[in-house]
Amino acid sequence: MPGQEYEGSRRTLTGSVRGDSMDESLYWVALSLVSKLGARRIRRLVDFFGSARAAFNAPPEELYAAGIHAQAVAALVEERTSIDPASAFESLRKSGFGVLTLYAEGYPPLLKAIYDPPAVLYYRGHAEVLCAPCVAVVGSRRATAYGRAAAFRLGESLGRAGVTVVSGMARGIDTSAHQGVLHGEGTTAAVLGCGLDICYPPENRRLRERIVEKGVVLSEFPPGVPPKPAHFPLRNRIISGLSLATVVVEAGERSGALITADCALEQGRDVFAVPGSVTSPYSRGTHRLLKDGAGLAESAADILSALGMAAPEPPPAVPVTALQEQILSAMEFETMHFDELVSRTGLAAAAVFAALSGLELASLVRKLPGNYYLRV
Repeated sequence: MPGQEYEGSRRTLTGSVRGDSMDESLYWVALSLVSKLGARRIRRLVDFFGSARAAFNAPPEELYAAGIHAQAVAALVEERTSIDPASAFESLRKSGFGVLTLYAEGYPPLLKAIYDPPAVLYYRGHAEVLCAPCVAVVGSRRATAYGRAAAFRLGESLGRAGVTVVSGMARGIDTSAHQGVLHGEGTTAAVLGCGLDICYPPENRRLRERIVEKGVVLSEFPPGVPPKPAHFPLRNRIISGLSLATVVVEAGERSGALITADCALEQGRDVFAVPGSVTSPYSRGTHRLLKDGAGLAESAADILSALGMAAPEPPPAVPVTALQEQILSAMEFETMHFDELVSRTGLAAAAVFAALSGLELASLVRKLPGNYYLRV
């Protein structure tokens, strides 16, 4: 009946849409542009009618027969009059965007296996990196220096092991994970909660372009769709769905990263958590995951071992000068202000600065805002 979702048996003709043609891709994209059609409804329509083209052009009475809600039928019938599939697809091509549709070759098989895979994935960059083993690294936007350093180190090590690191390009942990992979010259994928033509957060514009060069940026939302709170839980299921495992680095009690972990569990994937300070509110969510049975991730080797993969070869030891060794010995594995280092070592400020600059270039120390440093 109109207004009710169809839950019975379907007239399934999916065999005719496996390996979508270019013509089919046009209509998958066209369906994704209709406001009231989500991934599940698009998949239901294509399965029912046997092709995206037939679904897009179906008369209302047949759309109702497919079990589509009355509001969605009304939206499709009204909005398709102003959608030209060929023009919409050509506009994507001219903007440098690619498209992966659910039944096309190249659609990530792990993602396709989840309960509600995106009907269409828009992307920029190299979608083939999603065919490599993927691991998600996620966490709080309001991350501590410890959490950012841990995410950076995990991203770098997983990338060196040939893993594509998946995250959401959000502030905090996500950004640090992507940066770590790129520093180690690995591949990474960023899943957005908005259209690909919008950079969110805006300060990550340069990071986004670096990811496009070495990996892929993708979204199920068409270009022009702004970031909205409701989009991010949907985005999270893609992050976990692409991945063999999800690693939560830092998360408060209500962090969105915990939603990603829940998605991973529902999808039958492994979940790991990085332990943090018992006094930090940003570690309460990760510690709860550990109490509930998540795997302990102190390093990339813990994750790779559980997945049956070999740990990467450690990078060659970086030679340090006697002065740099003195600086490292004075540093704890927590943030330390430059003035405190000068006071603790008794060295001249210029000498400490020069030593820290060399250690930073060697990736043994990270400089943080406010003239703080962290040994990594």
